[in-house]
Amino acid sequence: MILFELVPFEILRVVWWVLLGVLLTGFALTDGFDLGVGALLPFVAKTDTERRVAINTIGPVWEGNQVWFILGGGAIFAAWPPLYAVSFSGFYLAMFAVLAALILRPVGFKYRSKRDSAAWRNGWDWALFVGGAVPALIFGVAMGNVLQGVPFRFNDDLKIFYDGTFFGLLNPFALLTGVVSVAMLITHGAAWLQLKAEGPVRDRARAIGSIAALVTIVTYVLAGLWLAKGIGGYALVGQIVNNGPSNPTFSETARTASWFGAFAERPWIAVAPIVGLLGSLLAFYGLRTGKDLMTMLYSKLAIIGIISSVGLTMFPFILPSSIDTRSSLTVWNASSSHQTLFVMLVAAVIFVPIILAYTAWVYKVLWGKVTEADINRNHETVY
Repeated sequence: MILFELVPFEILRVVWWVLLGVLLTGFALTDGFDLGVGALLPFVAKTDTERRVAINTIGPVWEGNQVWFILGGGAIFAAWPPLYAVSFSGFYLAMFAVLAALILRPVGFKYRSKRDSAAWRNGWDWALFVGGAVPALIFGVAMGNVLQGVPFRFNDDLKIFYDGTFFGLLNPFALLTGVVSVAMLITHGAAWLQLKAEGPVRDRARAIGSIAALVTIVTYVLAGLWLAKGIGGYALVGQIVNNGPSNPTFSETARTASWFGAFAERPWIAVAPIVGLLGSLLAFYGLRTGKDLMTMLYSKLAIIGIISSVGLTMFPFILPSSIDTRSSLTVWNASSSHQTLFVMLVAAVIFVPIILAYTAWVYKVLWGKVTEADINRNHETVY
């Protein structure tokens, strides 16, 4: 028997579906607070020194946090090629906007304090705001469109046709999920500033973050109700060959009244939205009471619950089609080959623990608060 055949193909597909969720959630847990701090920057810091305090809470770690974004993109490319092809083609302008915003961050970090000019620094501060707020919004909008179904189809030769437009992505439900994403990451950024900053920056972050936590709860509940009552879901019908070749046209998919049929089939997945709501409530409590480390953990709990609730509700779908249900991408019809998934799993088992260990070591070394005194004492070397 060939080595990779020791692990059944359908098991590897589920494993990589889980790993993709872990990588994307890891990005939200780490780089998410970087985005949140960027989105908060114009509002929590009034003076140049205060803005430098906020920036330097994330300055030493933001580059390392980007690793999870790269890993997530790489996993989509290697493990789910049709998903990569459809999403990066259909969401091209949205992806371009995300990348343009993310490019502003390293430039803003590196050049902001190179000149002692109020106008210069203020301009880069707003660039950092865009670099934080825009990706947070677009990621949420993308999730809203995925839940509704994306207007793409395959022909018999598996050529992709995308019938949507950029402005078509900005529909009401997607904008609501975009607000959920922005509020969630602002809460996460506020929890980070409460943990790492002192003085007015910390106090303003707590006040704004408390509001953001409540907005997260309200908009998440509204999105859930809308999803249950106003948006149809998808389901596989007929015989499902879990270990068959990856070809979307081999599956038969039908529209359903609601995605919430998944909760009737798998009641245990209700734990995900409960965790998301509980984490948000606890993050609100932690921000109001000033519990530094616990608030950060509560915020992470909220992110895990909210993101996993989407994946678990949609399983086994990863990108449904709104114009040709047969073209919908699922865990069973959109993966790479059996051997490819096995080789990737071996690599992940080796390298992901190394990344986690190094990340933990970096955070341990850089532990501690950033104060105005630190900025004034090291004003020529810090961001």
